[in-house]
Amino acid sequence: MNPKPAPESSPDTTTVQSLARGLAVIRSFNGERPKQTLSEVAEVTGLARATARRFLHTLVSLEYGGTDGTAFWLTPRVLELGFSYLSGLELPTIAQPRLEQLSRTLGESSSLSVLDGADVVYVNRVPVRKIMTVSITIGTRFPAFATSMGRVLLAALPEDQLNKFLAVADFDALTSRTKTSPADIKAELALVKDQGFAIVDQELEPGLRSVAAPIYSPTGDVIAAINISTQSALRDAGELTHQVIPELLNTARAISADLKTASP
Repeated sequence: MNPKPAPESSPDTTTVQSLARGLAVIRSFNGERPKQTLSEVAEVTGLARATARRFLHTLVSLEYGGTDGTAFWLTPRVLELGFSYLSGLELPTIAQPRLEQLSRTLGESSSLSVLDGADVVYVNRVPVRKIMTVSITIGTRFPAFATSMGRVLLAALPEDQLNKFLAVADFDALTSRTKTSPADIKAELALVKDQGFAIVDQELEPGLRSVAAPIYSPTGDVIAAINISTQSALRDAGELTHQVIPELLNTARAISADLKTASP
């Protein structure tokens, strides 16, 4: 997913445009573009080459980036930026033992994510086996509309926010099974909200099935989602219904209860 072009100028005096441009440069690096030339960074971010060059060399001087003189890349130190968020988020810590138990019980990978714009962002994960062609780690993002956790989180949005999302989001087909019609997606989200969980069958990647359930805050708001992912060749729909979903819902309820207990 490409970052939004960084603004070169703006009349908004409440924001710092240089910070926005610097973050756009950082976001331009991802799994598909772990190393980039100056020209590639400028093209992806929409920045002038001279501007992109200053930001890249600033990252290198602060040890957030590296270079061989031609290509640039991010260093592990950039993880400090995400850790500032995660260290203030108690949910992953509270959920960790529950997710570990869920994965042991089912022998499948489990995850916890939150909604960020049109994406879900992974904030906790217990891997059991590699189930996708891409590696899933803390911070991995996927389009919310095509994921089970994303649908759980979208289904909990207020009606006006959901309608706005459906009006502006890009619904690109990721597989031959991906639902891309806003009307179909809205109908699916209504079902998810009614039944309390979401099942996505090979819409994000061929051969991947996942089921997700909501996590509630002490005040009753949906703040996150957990899921179990499996390969379609290993579990059919019946096994999801009779084995996976009950365990998943029990775990989601337990995490929500833990959050309430931990709340001051």
